[in-house]
This record gives sequence, structure tokens and C-alpha cells, in this order.
Amino acid sequence: MFLQAGLLSLTLLLASRVLGVLRETALAAAFGSSAMADVLIVMLTLPDWLSGVLASGALAYVLLPRWAQETAGQQQATQNRVAWRLLWGALVLAVLMCAARIPLGALLLPGVAPALQAAVSAALVWSALALPAAMLAGLWAARLQHERDFVGLYGANLVVNGVLIGALVFLAGRAADQAAGQTLGAALVAAVLLRLLWQGWRLRARAGPPEPAPAAAPAPLPGWRIWTWAALGAGLPLALPFVARTLASGAGEGALASFNYAWKLVELPLVLAVQLVAALAFPAIAQAHAQTADAAGPGPGPDALATAVRSALVLAWTLACAAAAALLVGAPVIAALLFGWGRMQTPALGQIADWGRAGAWGLLPQALLALAVTLLATLGRMRFAVLAYALALALLLLAGALGLTAGQELMWALNAGFALAAWLAWSALGARAVRRWIPLRELLAPLLALLAVALLARWIGPAGGQAAPARTLGPEQVRELVSCALAALAVAAAGWFSGPQLRQALRA
Repeated sequence: MFLQAGLLSLTLLLASRVLGVLRETALAAAFGSSAMADVLIVMLTLPDWLSGVLASGALAYVLLPRWAQETAGQQQATQNRVAWRLLWGALVLAVLMCAARIPLGALLLPGVAPALQAAVSAALVWSALALPAAMLAGLWAARLQHERDFVGLYGANLVVNGVLIGALVFLAGRAADQAAGQTLGAALVAAVLLRLLWQGWRLRARAGPPEPAPAAAPAPLPGWRIWTWAALGAGLPLALPFVARTLASGAGEGALASFNYAWKLVELPLVLAVQLVAALAFPAIAQAHAQTADAAGPGPGPDALATAVRSALVLAWTLACAAAAALLVGAPVIAALLFGWGRMQTPALGQIADWGRAGAWGLLPQALLALAVTLLATLGRMRFAVLAYALALALLLLAGALGLTAGQELMWALNAGFALAAWLAWSALGARAVRRWIPLRELLAPLLALLAVALLARWIGPAGGQAAPARTLGPEQVRELVSCALAALAVAAAGWFSGPQLRQALRA
């Protein structure tokens, strides 16, 4: 049962992420890296970003343990109470967004031209209209996660991305003007409403017969301190790329869009490899920790915990190094395949490839950080994870204050922030844990292979040289993709032959 659920979850997650990248591809084809693309990216991402920062992650952290101890009727009562509070809060926030849309637009898009101020204001109004549905969707997603309804959980993202891709394909052959923004805004509202219908249908299908109302008063909801820590723990990781994208807007029109596309080159392997490994390792690490805590004397508990951590760390690190090698070698051709369509111009593709290569190095500290945060969550020390991400955000804001707003500079600032956060998170675990849980030899082998690939790519030039529109791709680009795959495989092979940890992780 668990194997089938895991495979289904992985398949739907992969489909959701691929469709998300296709949405960015359709956006690039319809609007390129223009100023209008900057505006529309903010409009499309702001509702779900606000929901993720303010509610969605906190809902999962706080409500899942509570629901696990409640009956079905109590769960529904808790869900209804939280839903009304979310809706009222979202409505107030939406009104404030509409009232303050001009200064908010200047904050989120500092590099936008005066001629597009009306488009920015309209985009923020559409985002505000979509916000209540996005907030409620975050709550219903947490309930679907509790019910282990993976089809309902990940299928909701497929609904949203499918509607938006259809709208972008419709707009691709038309003028990329402010009227197109209005059409896409209406599609955004329709998409979030259809997502709610999908989630509501899945929840209704899972609902059992109604229970009689409990005689006792319902238990109070968790206090604000618990919600605050949960929101910070879930929201700060989402804030880092969002803030970097906003800072990039100050470099001029189209810079926000180009940075957004470049971050997608990094985000896809990050989510589908590094973060997925951390998520899959969480149950094994938690179970091994429980064995350690329950052990009355010497036994397999500590060894089981160390083995689980080392295996997950080696797998995440090796995948991060392999993905970084692929980007260092093949960023131009990958950028062309994903974004080199329609109105996307060649200089913008070159920027995306260069910034993606810089961001590739950030996969390494993020692999360390993902496992450290998993361990901190297992040990009940999430405040250190929050502090680590807060310091990374402070470093990014400092870079912006110093005027480092070019895309490549921001990528390196993000890399430095992730490295600082990873160092702090592992320091919070203690030197003894670091010595026990970090297998240096198995981590060093793929790192050395990655450095060799990087030096070779610098010496002979990265595959593809300069990024070109997708319509010009031919047999040469196929060879470049093969070189990209070979670079990733060489790094993975170094990890495979460096010791047994990677092989054990893959078998597990």
C-alpha cells in the first residue's frame, strides 16, 4: 500500500512540476522577457505565494498533528473554524492590496516603466481577487494530505496550471499588451476557483456519514506563537527566491522575468531531487530517532539513525552535484528548449543560461540544508531552521541594499545565503552529530567530479556556447544534450563507486 501511494505521489508530483515548467514555457513564448512578462509573473504567482507564506505551510505543521487525534466530526469542525478565519483574513488582505496597489506595485516591481503602472495596478487587483480562494485551497490541501488523497492533493496543481497554460497558448498569437493581461487575470481567477471545485469534490467523496454534534465545547485552536513559528518555518524558504526576483526587477524591464526563468532551471532539480529525497527520508529518520530515544541500553537505534541520515545525505548531495554538472555544461541548450519559443529573444536566453549556471552551485548547500532542516524538525529544534533561513534572507536583503541587483549577483547572493543557512543548521545539530552523520569520503567524490566537469566546461566552453531560440536547434544541440547527460552521469558514478552509502540509499 505504501509503495503504491509513494509511486502515485511521485508520479503526480512530477506531473505537477513538469506542467509548472510548461506554464513558464508558455509564458515565455507569449510575452518573452518583456516588461509585461514581469507584471504577469507577479500577478500569477502572488496569490499562491502569499498563501504559502502566511498559511499553507503553517496549516500542515499545526493541523496535521491535531487532526490525527480527532474524530472525523471534530476534524470537520476544526477545518470549518480555520476556514472562516482564513477567509476573513484573506478578504481583509485583498482589500488592503487593492487600496494600496500603487505603492505595492512600486515595491514588487521597482523597475517597471511608468507606462505600465495601470497594468501593474490591474494585475494586483486580479491577484487580490484570487487570494481568498488560494488561502482556502491551502487549508483543503492540508486536509487532503491528512486523508492521504494524493490524487486530490497534486491534481489540484494540474488543474491550475492546465487552465493557465490554455490561456497563455490562446494569447501567444495575439498582441502582448495590457488587454492580454486582463484576459490572463480572468483566467487566474477561474483557475483558482476550479481548483477549489476539484478539492471540494475530492473531500466530499472522502467524507463519511455526518456525526452528531459533540456535547463538549471544541478544544481551542493553537495559540499565535505556534502559528507564528510554523508560518516562519514554512514561509521563509519561499521568501528567498521571491525577494531575489523582486530585487532583480530594479535592474530594468524584463529582468524579473529573466531571473524567474533562470531560477526555474535550478528549482526543478531542487524540488524533484534534493527536496524529494529529504521528504522521503523524513519517516525513516523519525522512526530511527524514536528507536534511539526508546533504547534502554546499547542497541541498533543510534546506528539506524546514523545510517538513515548518511544514506539520505549522500543521495541528496550526489543528485545535487549531478544536476549542477548538467547545468554547468548544458544551461544554454536547456534554456533554449524550455524558454526559447515565440517572443523570447536570444540575448535574454543568454542571460537565463548564465544566471542558471551561477544558481547551479546553490544546489549543493541546499542539499545540506534540506537534510539539516529534516533533522531539526525530527529533534524538535525548528527555531534553528527558522533562524538559518532568516539569516539567509538578511544576507540577500543586504546584497540588494548594496546595489547588487543584477541577476548573476543575486544568484550568488542566494548561494551565499543558502551556504550560511546550511552552516548554521548543521552547527545547531552539534559537532558530535556532524562527525557521526556526515560521510566525508562519499561527499567528496561527487564534489571532485563536479569540479572537474566545471574546469573542463570552462576550458572548452559550455556545451551550446550561446543560447539560441528553440527553432534553430538541430543535431548539434542533440550532441550538447548528450554531453550534458554524460556530465551528470559521470558525477553520479563518482558517488556510486566512492562507497556503499549511495547504493544503500537507492536500494532503500
